[in-house]
This record gives sequence, structure tokens and C-alpha cells, in this order.
Amino acid sequence: MTESTTPDHTRTQDRIRDAFASAGVTGWLHARDVDADGQVDVGADHAVVTASVHKLCLLVALHREADAGRLDLTEQTVVPPGDRTPGPTGLAAMLDEVRLSLRDAAHLMMTVSDNTSADLLLARVGLDAVNDTTRRLGLTRTRAVQTFREFLTTIREDVGPTGPQALADPRVIARLRAVDPARTSHSTPRDMTRLLSAIWRDEAGTPEHCAAMRRVLGLQVWPHRLASGFPFDDVHVAGKTGSAPTVRNEVGVVEYPDGGRYAVGVFTRAASPAATLPAADAVIGTAARIAVDALRSPGAGAGAP
Repeated sequence: MTESTTPDHTRTQDRIRDAFASAGVTGWLHARDVDADGQVDVGADHAVVTASVHKLCLLVALHREADAGRLDLTEQTVVPPGDRTPGPTGLAAMLDEVRLSLRDAAHLMMTVSDNTSADLLLARVGLDAVNDTTRRLGLTRTRAVQTFREFLTTIREDVGPTGPQALADPRVIARLRAVDPARTSHSTPRDMTRLLSAIWRDEAGTPEHCAAMRRVLGLQVWPHRLASGFPFDDVHVAGKTGSAPTVRNEVGVVEYPDGGRYAVGVFTRAASPAATLPAADAVIGTAARIAVDALRSPGAGAGAP
């Protein structure tokens, strides 16, 4: 799809591209008014690595499976202490046996991006169901190709015997399957805002299930990316981050007290391989704010359909 060439939309695109460049990243963005036609497109159809953003697709598939009666969200599962998918949060970081429901595993998966919980749910739902869900919702360029354990395993294998310190070498980064959308789970910014809009409009499932998904998305704990662009007590941001070496993403919905609702997907690749790049995190919020401000301005709605 082609981008709008109206002067206001072009200026918005230029401001977003300038923000990405100043932060030392290449970025792709799509933002849409959930309830109207306005859109902002900066490479919205570019194939991107989703990383943990794909947990949003799994969340939707989980709720659709529950709605179809194929599973019960209150179903209990026991997670033994050994052989958990690695990660710094949630069950992945815990030392003892844990018993919890599927919906509480989904809570950990979405709020702190727990990899063990995500793979627990994937084992229950299946990759095929995740891909069937996104296909049925019209996300034609979105596909899950591996578990989160497999995603992390490719990084370890591609880094080689030197270990994590090798990720400081751009040549090592360049060979990682985990940062190549052709070889890992992937989507586009436009597909992700379409999915978010479906959740917020009760089109991704029943109103009850969509409300449950909106609730858990609103409980994510990370304030340093999308939410950083909207530091207001009366503006609510619900989202899901995703990360990999040089990759920093977030998708979410920004809700204003006047009822305005805006779905935003921002995906970036940093030029630096450094694991800590505050500017690269913050520009996700900056770019989203520029896009949402443009959508809220008088006469908004000139973006590409």
C-alpha cells in the first residue's frame, strides 16, 4: 500500500523518521484511530521481527480456544522447577514448583513477558491455532514459526561458543536468525494495529473475552517504551513489548479521557549492539506520540487505508 502524500501526513512521517534517526534506530510504525479512518504510516507494511510481541497473538488464540470450549481458562497446571524456558521474569526466574491457572499464566506472559508462561500456553494451544487465529482476523503477513524456547535457542546457536559477549559484535548480530523476519516469527506494524483494533472493538472474540484481553494488556509493567510518550494521569496505555538483540518493539492502544482510542505499532532496529540504549527505548514513545497527536489534530484522517 502507498503512503499518503498530503502535506500534514508527510510532515508527520518526516518528524517520526527524524526521531528514529536521532535515537540511532531504523523504525517502522503504524498508528490508527480505533473508531475512525485516520492512520499514520511509516513503513507500515515492512516485515518485522515480533519477538515477544507475538505473545499478543497467542493471547488472542488462547481466548478464542476458550470461547470455543476447547479449554478452560481456570484450568490448573503445575510447573516443575526444572527445564523452564529461560528469562529474567515470572516463572522463568522462580526456583520452586508453581501451580497456576491458564489465565494467570497469560497474566505473567503479558505483564512481565514471562517466557515460561508463554511456552506453557503454546503447548496447550499450539502454533497452528495461533496462526489460524491471525489468519481468520485478516493478518495476512503475520506468522508464528517457533516457540519462545526455540527462538532463544537460535540465538545461542548462532552466537556460538563465545557466549553472550559475542553479541557486542555487529557481525554476530547480522547472522542471527532471531533478527531476520524471514527466519523467525514475524508481522507488520499494520497487521498489529489491526489486531489491537479488533480487540478494542470486540471483534477479536466475544465482548467478555476482549474485555479480559484489554485488562491484561493494561497491566503491563514496562513504562520505558510506548507509555513514556504519554506521561499523563488521565491517558491510559495498554501494550506489549518485544525485544531481541538490536530489536526493540512495542504495540499498544492509547486511550484519552475524551474517548479517543489509538492503536500503535512501533518496531525498531538499533545501529548499536549495546543491550542498554535508553534513547532507543524512549523513541518508541516519542514516535507514537507524534503519530497520535497527528491523529487527534483537526482534519486528521489523511493516512493510507
